[in-house]
This record gives sequence, structure tokens and C-alpha cells, in this order.
Amino acid sequence: MVREPKRQIPNSSIVKLLLLFFFSCSNIFSQTTPTEGLHEHTPRVFYLKHATLILEPGKIIEDGELVIRDGLIESVGRVVNVPADAFEMDMTGKTIYAGFIEPFLEAETDAADSSQTILRNWNEKVHPEFSSLYGYSPEEKDLKELRSLGFTMAQVVPPSGIFQGKSSLIHLGNWSAASVIKQEVPMQVMSFEHGGWGDSIYPNSLLGAIALIRQTFLDAQWYKNAGETYSRFPNENEQPELDESLAALGDFLKSGQPFCFRTNNELGALRSGKIAEEFDLPLWLKGSGYEYRRLDAIKELKPFVILPINFPEAPDVSSWESALQYSNAQLRHWDQAPDNAQRLRQAGISFAFTSTDLSERKQFRTNLSRSVERGLSRDDALTSLTTVPAEKLGISHILGTLAPGKIANLTITDGDYFESDSDVMEVWIQGEQFRLQPEPEEDLHGKWLIHWEVDEEIHVDSLLFSGKIPGKTTDRQFVHDTTKIPFDSLSLEHGFVTFRFNGKAIDFPGQIRFSGTVKGGYMEGRAVAADGTSLNWYARLKHSPEESPEEKSEAVETASYLTPLYPEGAFGLEAPPEQPRLVLVKNATLWTCGPSGIMEESDILVRDGKIWRIGKNLEITGSTKNAVIIDARGKHVTPGLIDCHSHSAANSINEGTQAVTAEVRIQDVLNPNDINIYRELAGGLTTANILHGSANPIGGQNAVIKLRWSAEPEELLYKNAPPGIKFALGENVKQSNWGDDHTTRYPQTRMGVGQIIRDAFIAARKYQLEWAEYKSGKSGVLRRIPPQRDLELEALVEILDGKRLVHCHSYRQDEILMMVRIAEDFGFRIATFQHVLEGYKVAEILAEHGAGASTFTDWWAYKYEVMEAIPYNGALMQEIGVVTSYNSDSSELARRMNTEAAKAVKYGGLSQEEALKMVTLNPAIQLGIDEWVGSLEKGKDADFVIWSDNPLSTYAVCEHTWIDGKEYFNIVKDRQRRKEMERERNLLIQKILSSSEAEK
Repeated sequence: MVREPKRQIPNSSIVKLLLLFFFSCSNIFSQTTPTEGLHEHTPRVFYLKHATLILEPGKIIEDGELVIRDGLIESVGRVVNVPADAFEMDMTGKTIYAGFIEPFLEAETDAADSSQTILRNWNEKVHPEFSSLYGYSPEEKDLKELRSLGFTMAQVVPPSGIFQGKSSLIHLGNWSAASVIKQEVPMQVMSFEHGGWGDSIYPNSLLGAIALIRQTFLDAQWYKNAGETYSRFPNENEQPELDESLAALGDFLKSGQPFCFRTNNELGALRSGKIAEEFDLPLWLKGSGYEYRRLDAIKELKPFVILPINFPEAPDVSSWESALQYSNAQLRHWDQAPDNAQRLRQAGISFAFTSTDLSERKQFRTNLSRSVERGLSRDDALTSLTTVPAEKLGISHILGTLAPGKIANLTITDGDYFESDSDVMEVWIQGEQFRLQPEPEEDLHGKWLIHWEVDEEIHVDSLLFSGKIPGKTTDRQFVHDTTKIPFDSLSLEHGFVTFRFNGKAIDFPGQIRFSGTVKGGYMEGRAVAADGTSLNWYARLKHSPEESPEEKSEAVETASYLTPLYPEGAFGLEAPPEQPRLVLVKNATLWTCGPSGIMEESDILVRDGKIWRIGKNLEITGSTKNAVIIDARGKHVTPGLIDCHSHSAANSINEGTQAVTAEVRIQDVLNPNDINIYRELAGGLTTANILHGSANPIGGQNAVIKLRWSAEPEELLYKNAPPGIKFALGENVKQSNWGDDHTTRYPQTRMGVGQIIRDAFIAARKYQLEWAEYKSGKSGVLRRIPPQRDLELEALVEILDGKRLVHCHSYRQDEILMMVRIAEDFGFRIATFQHVLEGYKVAEILAEHGAGASTFTDWWAYKYEVMEAIPYNGALMQEIGVVTSYNSDSSELARRMNTEAAKAVKYGGLSQEEALKMVTLNPAIQLGIDEWVGSLEKGKDADFVIWSDNPLSTYAVCEHTWIDGKEYFNIVKDRQRRKEMERERNLLIQKILSSSEAEK
């Protein structure tokens, strides 16, 4: 074995090195705390040699050298100048990386309680002025845990709130003021935090959280403007109320620094992107691990992602019964989650890894190794631990790579960090060493040739080592020719080996004691015989022990073969449906719900998503390329069904903390992943009015959607629909059915309900006038502080201006009349009364007012305020001239709106055609979209349904559902998908059972 000559250090340098233990070097950070007791004189210059140096991803130096002085890297390379005062450290077998950076370390402190002041924002979840260091003192066990993963610095983030506060950058060494790199400002941390149903503090819903975010940004912009105006014209304005929170947020907005939104899933990322787009914010996302589900949409946001690697545990599919508790979406996520990082990298989305969101932080390396094994390159993984976070946090000039002048933060391993069998041996932080693992003992196992000198003659014998050390001494033997002598003792500690045996068999009676050093397959030392004779010896490793036959290498884990579906899970699509240029449906019975009535043996021709012609014997002239022809002989075609009152496809329905919440919007919480969309398509539904709940007299803004399965949230919205809003009357809003804990919110009576609605519109009129005056540009107006934008009042002004439709939950005739009178007093019209189960009593008034009625078919007596409801209600109102529709208010009922329409024939004797209009044309009229949908007429959207039978029959089955000339449901394809899903499910279960994670 050829040994590299040792580098010689001059004697004068040795003296200096010894003196280094008695004289201190200057610290990288100036000391401000007075010294108590003896001054420390810790060495501050180090020379690390024989290491594998990863200078940065893709740049490696084998057998390299690195010098640290006063906490900084002085030099690094294959050969460097060794300072005379350096403490030498041999790093043979070690790999040195730039210290890893944790970009999202949650401070375990309640920032909200650490800086209470009357100058804070009115909402306790809004505190952008807070620093993550308020009251923060990390526990040593947490620092050790992070260091054990190789992290040497971290971005500390506040733990709670919606506007949570500013992050800080710290080193992860011994906690002190010197640990802080930047006290605050790298980013503002945001979340959609909210209470739950029944909580009285705003917001208690995702709806409310988003509305609060939008309003607070507007408030901050106004506050900054108001302050500037007041400072210029103090004699013409009242001083704005001081608000530290808005001031801090305004400054942060001006700084151009990023806002980092915490997300729980891919939809949270898209919602964050909409807010960032609206307010022109640099967007960061604290990811969720679900980004791969909507990768293209997230890519368009151009975010930086702080990415957790919180893979799900293997589902328990050990029995068919236990497997039933897991959906296809859960099984697919188990298989795809480890590939999330690789897919983000392939999409060109920048990210940095974080160890947050893990049940145990030690899982970080295991999961990261899995991602690398499945295809993420080591360089990409390392980039996401070093250079990327350093660049994004604005510290790439001092951290992130091994380079002269940078802070000596190092991560040192005994192999490749991304291999599961390597260990992080130590980290260096600001030039201070933190040992994490004891130095491994040399491996003695195998056969050694020992050379020992006896009477100036060299003897060559063998040493055999096996078994555990220490252990049975019979597993270690001295072999002379064929004579095997077991050791009587053996020890190995810190590279120093001792052993002894009785030498009688080789003519050395008594115990022979050997001692020496061992390193890298070479031992040398001295031996003492029983008579005191001293002998020199050395040994070299000849053969290592062969791999035990029981040792088997684990199967290499590969990336998932699955293609993402939109949405993930049952019935998801690999891509949105294509739109054929032409669609011809022939020989069907057409229920046009328009002037043409019911047409037997007729055809409908669609071109580019619009109805082009309706008639008999229609043909496609010219090429049939990119055309679909359906022979619907014996079948029935209707317009797509429309539900005027739905709560499907939304992640949040009620903001119930306040009586007036006109600022919240259903469009902010649309959920395109809701399986009810597909189920309702299978029932012929194509359009739905997604309404806020009935928790308040004035609720939130609605969203009219088309059921475009596989679309992004924004793509669900039907752009032609005028905006609307939900009002509500009766028991729900006066909280009479909420329980004894909800008796303080005004109103508590039906009288109060009417009064608070009037009060809200009076405030809206005043707000309208204030803005009109300000925008008039009259003399002196622009010297005054502008009115403050109020999203709640803006929505109400839109009602007064006739730009927003009111859909009002109601039951009793007295409150229906009350709402009509309020509307007429303020000069607007109620678009629909929802439910309106006593509408038959005041139908003439509804017709005169011009209100529509969207009612239940045959619901009555299910609570006290509907005791006088009757199933003939809908037909009676329709006959008197009220445009009437039937609604579901239920994702289950929405699957069979055609049979709901049939009840108008049973209860009231309407014609079949008029009955079908209750779920087609009439709700379209109520929603202001009848120009485009609701009937089969030329020029309208090609939203239609093909039924196996008369659509009002309980025997009718929906076979095809088309929206905008695209087929979103096909009963034949549905049956095929069920088989494919079952096959895929079984394959995934087998993969789980054969994985290393499966319970043995």
C-alpha cells in the first residue's frame, strides 16, 4: 500500500499552533456583551485536508483542502497555502458541502402575544409588523436536530396569523445575538388561517380569510396615501388613525420583497397566485407536496416554492377491508408524492427544500434520498439545499458555496449525503465545529499480514479478525504456519489497538502484548514479550471479509408510472376534452325549451362550440375531419340542466361571524376537484349557481359556473353571468337554530334582519356619494384624504347600480314582502327569492316586482318556518307569472334535476315542456344568462344532454353531456374508466404490498 507522504509543518509553526490554544483570534462578529470570568481562547484557524470538496453543485475537488480563519473560508482548492498558525484536521473519507439552508423554520412563539399595542390592526390575525424573533429562543434539541440533517442556517418564520409577520435569518449554532444574520425583512409570511364553524371571531372560513387579505392590502395602500396627503395638507384633513400594522405592510409593499403564502394543497397555491396577481406581489409559496397535481397552472404563477418532502405513509391495504378506506386519489398520491420535486424541476419551477411539515424531522433525509433514487439529480437536490435558498434569501454573497470570503458554514458527511447509508458527521457554523457522530473506528475485519522483528529477523504471520469488536476472543487469532492461537484480549479505541495472546505454541512462553495505531488498512506499533523483550511490528490488510450471503441489496425505487389526472383521483382526465369543430346529433327528439318546442326526428348541428343549426336532415358539407356524428335515433336531447342554488365545487360556504359579509366571494374558493362535478354531469347538469350559505342577512358573492370537469378553478366561472350575491332571511340569520352559545350577534329577530339590511344600504349610499364627490374633481377635493375602499360596501353599491343580482334565501310570506319593500325603497330588484316556500301566498307581488322564484319541489314541514309549504308552490307561482325554477341545494339532489322537473307535472299539472324549463330556461333567465344557455337555439352555447328516454321519466339515463361543444360525460367511456380505475387500483395495492414500507 502506497501511503502519501505527510505534509511537514515547520517547527516554528508547531510552536505557533500550540500558542493558539492560549491566545484568542478575533471573532467574525464584534462582541458587545461583557466577558464574565476567564476569556476564551478557542482556536480560530483550521486546515482541513484530504476531503472531497463539493464547491457547488457540479463542481467537485477530490482530495482537496480548505482553510478557515475567524469564521470565514480563507482558501479552498486542491492544494492551498497552509497557515503557520492553523490547526490541522485530517478529513480522509469525508465529503464537505456548503452548509445547508433551512428556508422555513417555524418559530415556536406566539408573536401575537409578544407585542400587544393599541396601535395594532383591528383584526388579531393581521400583524405584518411582527418579527419572527419576537420572543424567540430556540431549544437546543431543535438546533441539534437541524444540525444532524446538515442544516447550518435557517430562515425563521412567524407561527400564526394571516399576515403573520417578517422572517429572520439565523445561524444554527449556539444561540446568541451573533446567530442572527438578518433580524427581519427577507419575506412577509401569509396564510389562509381561519377559525371553524361556530367561532365568533372573523374570519371563521376560507372565504373570509381571503376577503380579509384583499381588504387589508387595500387598507395598507390607502393608509400610505392618506398619511402622505395628511402630511402635505394637515389643515384640511383629520389625522388618520394610527395603525402600526398597516404602516408596516405599506412599507413592505413598497420594498418589493416577497410574500410567502402557506399552502395546504395545489388549490391553495392557485389562490395565492390570484392574490399576488391582483396586488402585484412577488410570489413565494410554502408548498404542500401536491404541486404536481396542477403543475402547468402553478408554473404560470412564476413562484418560488419552499418545498416540504412530507410523503404520505403507505396505506394499510393488508386486507381488502382495510383497503376500502383509501380512495384512488390517496393511493395515487402515495405513488406520486416522492416525484413531486422532480416534476417541479422538469417544469422549470425554482424550489428549495424544507424539513417542515414532517411528523419527525429525521424523515427528511430518508425522503430526500427516495426522491433522488427515483430520478431527482443529486445536483438538483444539492442546489435546493444550498445555492437556491442562498440566492433567494439574498445571502449568496456569504453562504451557499465553498468559496474564499464566505462564512465557514460546512456540512461534512462520511459519504454521499443523498445515500441513505451515509451520516452527517459534523457541521461547522461560523467556523465553529459541531460534532454529530463519533469518529468511526477503523475496521479490523479480514486477514492481515503481520511483520514482526525477532532477534533482528523479520517474521511474517497472519492476524484474523471476525465477529464483533469487542466480542469472543476466539474470533480473533494469530496464525503461525498452521498454528492458530486465539487472542486473550482485544480492544480498539480511537484508532489505537491492543491485543495479547499466549506465545507458548511459537516458543514465546507467557503473554505477548501488542499495541499500536491503525488507519486505512495499516497497523504499526510495538509488542512486549513475557521477558520484557520489545519488538517492532506492522501489519497490512490482505483480504476483507466477503459479503455475507444473507446481505441482499434492496430493490431500487423508481419513479411512478402514473400520469397526473385533472383532477387527481376517480374519473380524472389526462387532459381537458377536445372541442371538435363540428358535432352533428341526428334523428333525436329535441326538447328545445325555445320557440321551436319539442321536435321529433330532428338534428342539431354544432360548430366551434355554438349551436349552428336545428332542423331535419342536416348534413355536414365538405370534410368531416375533426367532426363528431352521433346517431341519436330513439333518444332525447335537452338543453344542459341548470341548478339555480348549489353549494357544490366550493371549499368554503359560510362566513358566519358577521351579519354583513358582502366582501367574501365564492369564486375565491372554487374547487374543481370536487367529485360532485362529475356526478352532476352524469345527471345532465351543465351550469350551477354556487351560492354563499345562509348564515347572515347579507352573505357573500355567488359564482355561476359551468361544470367543466378537469378545468382550473378560474376556468369553471361562466364569464357571461352577471355577478350576484346571497341574502338570507329567517331562522338561520337570526341564529334561532344555532344553539345557546349564539345569542349575541345582531340581529336576533326578524325585525332586526330587515333593519340591518336597510342600515347596510344606507351606508352603501353614503359610500357611493363620497366616492362620487371625490371623483368629481371639484376644487379642494384632491387635497383631502381619499375615501377608503371598502369591498363590502362596493358590492352593495353594485346592487344599487343594478350591476349585481340579489338571490335571497327566504321562506315566510311576511319576510318576503319585507325584502321586496326594502329593495323597492332603495331602487333595486330582487333577482330570485331562493326556496320561497310561501311564495304562492304572495305570487302576485313577486310577479309585479319582477322577482324570480327558485324553489324546492316537494319539501315541507322539515322545520317550523316551513310548516305551511306545499308541493304545488312552484306551479302556482309559474302560472301567476313568476319566472320559477327548481333547485337542489344539495350535491346529491343535483344529480337528478330532470326528475325534480317532472314533479311540476305531478304537482300542478304543467306541461312536460314547461316542466323541463324549470331546470333549463327559467333558471337561465333568473341568472341573466338566457341569451347564451337554457334552450337549444341557434347561436347559443352548445350545452346539451342526450337521454336514453323521455328526460322527465325515472327510466331516463343521461348518456352524453356536452358543454361548449365538448363532451364532458359519456356513459360508455364512464364504464370503461371504471374498469381502468379498478385495474389501476389493484396495481397500486400490489405495489404498496411489495414496497419496503409495507407492514411486514
